[in-house]
Amino acid sequence: MKKLFIWVSVLLCLVSCNSVKKYNEQITTLHPVADLHNDIDKLYKQLTRHHPNLYQYISKKDLEFKFDSLKTSINTPIASREFYKRLAPVVANVRQGHVAVGSVSKQFKRKERKTLLKQKFEFYDLDFEYLEDKLLVTNTRGKDSTIVGLEVVNIENEPITNVVNAFKTRFASDGYNTTLHNRFIGKGFSRFYYKDKGFLDSIQVTLKAKDSLFKKTFRRVPKKDKKAKKDSISEKKIKPKKLTKQEKQANKLAKKRKRKKDKMYGYISKTKNYTRNLDFIGKDSTVAYMNIRGFTNGNYKRFYKQSFKKLDSAKTKHLILDLRNNGGGRIAEIAKLYSYLTDKDYKFVNKSEVNSRIPFLKFFMSNTTPLALKVVGGVLSPIIIAENLMKVKKKDGKLYYKMRESKTRHPNALNYKGNMYVLTNGNSFSASSLISTHLKATQRATFVGEETGGAYNGCVAGIYKIYQLPTTKVKVRMGLMQIEAPYKQNPDGYGIKPDVEILPTINDRVSNFDAELDWILKDIEKKE
Repeated sequence: MKKLFIWVSVLLCLVSCNSVKKYNEQITTLHPVADLHNDIDKLYKQLTRHHPNLYQYISKKDLEFKFDSLKTSINTPIASREFYKRLAPVVANVRQGHVAVGSVSKQFKRKERKTLLKQKFEFYDLDFEYLEDKLLVTNTRGKDSTIVGLEVVNIENEPITNVVNAFKTRFASDGYNTTLHNRFIGKGFSRFYYKDKGFLDSIQVTLKAKDSLFKKTFRRVPKKDKKAKKDSISEKKIKPKKLTKQEKQANKLAKKRKRKKDKMYGYISKTKNYTRNLDFIGKDSTVAYMNIRGFTNGNYKRFYKQSFKKLDSAKTKHLILDLRNNGGGRIAEIAKLYSYLTDKDYKFVNKSEVNSRIPFLKFFMSNTTPLALKVVGGVLSPIIIAENLMKVKKKDGKLYYKMRESKTRHPNALNYKGNMYVLTNGNSFSASSLISTHLKATQRATFVGEETGGAYNGCVAGIYKIYQLPTTKVKVRMGLMQIEAPYKQNPDGYGIKPDVEILPTINDRVSNFDAELDWILKDIEKKE
């Protein structure tokens, strides 16, 4: 039995190594023109088959012309990464922010991955923001804090304006608004650079401090060795303090409370921040500030229940909901949050238009779905199909899926009735735009900041199909459900616009000044 296990392990290792080698060869080879054209045709077929609102912002004729022009322009063999750079701008013409084209990157063998896990790339410690056509370093998790607030002039001698302008063509907002582009580029700059250049061991960046320029090289360096640190402490022969039974119990309870808090508030280990936050501004708790960075991780039900209990007990008069840089997440969470912000019965979303009677099976059975998940999907397929068939109905020649959030609901008993403000910017996208549509349409809040990157009239998201092109191995994500609130605005294709537009400046960031929040606090003072 032991020998069999060893042989199986060796065989799996060999298969894995060969598949990694084969994949890396595939993405770096120059593909024949006919095969590249075939990938383009297959992608267009997938989009027309699965995307329920493909021609919302571009006509069928114009989109077909774009794809045909791409095929005409590719008349010599190219590798997968170059193909991604040509394909992404064409797909961006769909103007649906949830349709995304991924690049291809080198895969690593198990031994290489173990080595890489012991390292970190210093460049990825940086946070950026793109303001006034300049890329600014806004934060670092590394040691050198002196670069915070500096402007990035070029990377590897390539002007930053050229880099940013190229990145902007490879993704879309929902519809015609442009506020998402600058914000999204800043927030995800490192990720965009990786998609463009691939795996790197070092990057040379030219930074500007006032009128002087200097170069700084960011490298792949070893992570801190916690074990070695412990060993060095033990060498000093410092005996740990012996804890009493009560102290041990207190430590145990403190760790338990920390775990519960991390789960409820949604702890983000990379930045050491929480997804959800509630603070009171001032001494008398009349102004509450709720910052929600995303609708993804953590126990949101408990957070909102406790938060609105606090608001009710404190008799809070003003609530500031900060949705800036909130890229979205769960519909269930925003529907729950909205139940605390309205005092009327409501229907959160309409029935979702889909292109299949079994959309969840399409989601499970993509060509990128891991084999184990496909097996699970196959086993559960009778249940999935039955559930889908019950919830998908045909009306006026179109298919609609009835979500739980499309039922009429009652407001929560703890619903907040006071004055309210909402902070948004171009990175307020998807789910954060959806709840903003409700709050704007019902005139529940004063919006301050910038037009959202997500559309007022909804988006195609919900569940996704991720399709991998056969030759180039480029992956494309597409939403399968039209998600929209029961409110509409004309013209279509724009976000939720602020009542008071305030755009941050470089001086604001350097001086750590929040102009949008400052305006709200001054407005509250006037009302008081």
